[in-house]
Amino acid sequence: MANVLKKWVESDKRELKRLSNLADKVGSYADEYAQLSDEDLKAKTPEFKERYQNGETLDDLLPEAFAVAREGAKRVLGLYPFHVQIMGGIVLHEGNIAEMKTGEGKTLTATMPVYLNALAGEGVHVVTVNEYLTARDAAEMGELYNWLGLSVGVNLNDLSPEDKRAAYAADITYSTNSEIGFDYLRDNMVVYKEDMVQRPLNFAIVDEVDSILIDEARTPLIISGQSSGTSQLYVRTDRFAKTLTVDEDYKLDLETKTVSLTDQGIEKAEDYFNLDNLYDTDNTALTHHLDQALRANYIMLRDKDYVVQNDEVMIVDSFTGRIMDGRRFSDGLHQAIEAKEGVTIQEESKTMANITYQNLFRMYKKLAGMTGTAKTEAEEFREIYNMEVISVPTNKPVARIDEPDVLYPSLESKFDAVVDKIKELHEKGQPMLIGTVAVETSEYLSNRLDAENIPHVVLNAKNHAKEAEIVTNAGQKGAVTIATNMAGRGTDIKLGPGVVELGGLAVIGTERHESRRIDNQLRGRSGRQGDPGLSQFYLSLEDDLMLRFGSERIKNFLDRMKVEGDDAVIRSKMITKQVESAQKRVEGNNYDSRKNVLQYDDVMRQQREVIYQQRQEVIEEDKSLKWVIMPMIERTVNRIVDLHTQGDQADWDLETILDFAISAIVNPDEISLSDLQNKSADEIKSYLMDLAKKVYDQKKEQLYDESQMLEFEKVVLLRVVDAHWTDHIDAMDQLRQSIGLRGYGQQNPLVEYQREGYTMFEEMVSDIDYDTTRLFMKAEIRQNMQR
Repeated sequence: MANVLKKWVESDKRELKRLSNLADKVGSYADEYAQLSDEDLKAKTPEFKERYQNGETLDDLLPEAFAVAREGAKRVLGLYPFHVQIMGGIVLHEGNIAEMKTGEGKTLTATMPVYLNALAGEGVHVVTVNEYLTARDAAEMGELYNWLGLSVGVNLNDLSPEDKRAAYAADITYSTNSEIGFDYLRDNMVVYKEDMVQRPLNFAIVDEVDSILIDEARTPLIISGQSSGTSQLYVRTDRFAKTLTVDEDYKLDLETKTVSLTDQGIEKAEDYFNLDNLYDTDNTALTHHLDQALRANYIMLRDKDYVVQNDEVMIVDSFTGRIMDGRRFSDGLHQAIEAKEGVTIQEESKTMANITYQNLFRMYKKLAGMTGTAKTEAEEFREIYNMEVISVPTNKPVARIDEPDVLYPSLESKFDAVVDKIKELHEKGQPMLIGTVAVETSEYLSNRLDAENIPHVVLNAKNHAKEAEIVTNAGQKGAVTIATNMAGRGTDIKLGPGVVELGGLAVIGTERHESRRIDNQLRGRSGRQGDPGLSQFYLSLEDDLMLRFGSERIKNFLDRMKVEGDDAVIRSKMITKQVESAQKRVEGNNYDSRKNVLQYDDVMRQQREVIYQQRQEVIEEDKSLKWVIMPMIERTVNRIVDLHTQGDQADWDLETILDFAISAIVNPDEISLSDLQNKSADEIKSYLMDLAKKVYDQKKEQLYDESQMLEFEKVVLLRVVDAHWTDHIDAMDQLRQSIGLRGYGQQNPLVEYQREGYTMFEEMVSDIDYDTTRLFMKAEIRQNMQR
């Protein structure tokens, strides 16, 4: 083991040495470029572009281009990237993850690889976690790019398609991850090529890469349409769920967050809904609604998993504590919570397009990311995205003091201690950032501080609009800021005058998050650029993480230490270790669940790529789609004929073949049974294909120009493909929800999903072939066809 560690440390050292040498090369141009006039420096951009077109690679151009971006930043922004920032920039250019501590200037670091990669003219996307940061970074860094002669686009949610198209056409585009994903899905639903907004995905630098590619990777992006609603069923199942008693009627498993009916509960349900067998196939819809009602009532907690505002249930993101506007829990859970809370139940929707962030970002030719905290997830980044995590050294050594965790027996004794600590630090004027995991904790603590007359601000999911402003002021003397763990991510806390002497910013965590990364994120808010600082976490045996994992072990440990009473407190590295091992277990579970989502979405990905690529070919075709339509007709004819000409010729079902020909290819008076008799199967096929070709030619003659015929072909194809594809996605979605049960029959659910998904896809393709044949052959052509 020691050898492995030694190797690992040495390979890290070697990598940093290589980066440092390359950064020295960039530095060697500093004096020369400092002498250049503004005009000469700007002239470097067209020169680099030309050299790139003439065969030099971006790697060849790196030292000079980075040096130009660096000198430009000094002149335009008044900021000059440090040696370590150049190293971080190289990591990004190479398609890896630069782990740089808070306050080390990630935004400025990205300008160098963004400038270099934009020279290729294929588009660079800078991806941020929210629209505030998108607009802020584009405005601040855009000045530099514009000065150097590159165009910058900002892609926001409320832009028109024209504005989005312009934003994506720019050399550099700033956007949020969700907007890129939804634009990609919408682009693959358009019926005219001109309506697409994106170019092919080339290079993305993802800011706060762990938040976007890991924390958000469990929820796929979904575009939905309306489907038929059954809101009455939600109300009935909710009323029933509320009559149940825990342990007697249902069992809860906190660790896996599942709830299930006991035998007694099942009997109660059968009486309540007047059924013989609750799990009969006819009752599938009811059992599904019932499951969701139980989850809504006994697992989903108000003000933790969601909040209720203006007659609406809004999801709270468990990682950021922010309200996720417009997001809804899928599969009827949201409606079940609406029934539980007595708000208006919104109609259930049907999935029309979906994709996971993993598969979206793996479509880029090159992907890079930066964050303060990624090392704990290095394996996941390597396995799923093929990116290495490289820890870039800080410009100045970290001077923050990280105290060991303190543990209390109860929540109350813990919060008493937190309030005492806040009073003590507040008296000397030291600013504090107090991190909480849930919205209600921040409100509880706020009330406690009000009672002590300590002025403070609260930053949680309910007011993140003022987020950046509040976070910026958190380092002023005497400031007390209570925030959910991730609030203000991407905003720097600078220390006010006189704060350094008081010990810098104190970070107090009121409990551990289930991911070590997010605790590190909170810690890293203090001690930027070599500033002093302090961090400490306060825990209790009644914390969520402790209840779900590890409180038994720790309780035994306390008993051995003979610790009793409510005011008992332990400060021990041992406790910190125990907590971290609990966190590792949760991280492992979360990784498995993300990997699971991805494995299932990979089945969809292959299908999605086939359909989207073929759609694209149809939309872009400018001559004729005969090469697509005739093979579809041929496959349909072959399938029908093969199906009904099995065994001896005397047993062939020519009647059905005739019915097919009349309903899907020609008029009844153009074919009769005698035309099919005394022919071999192959002769029947070619006879029907000759008829089809004749109909095709007749249609062509009806139209004066080829563009009308092409439009007609596109109308038919897109209408059929889109209708079947949205039904297929929805069916695959339902298959995925139910496939887990196969595990009980000793079958691997994923393998079953792949097998059935493949079969369903094949069936969908043949349905598309058949419907296209029938619609194309039988539809009347009008002169003014429009998609």
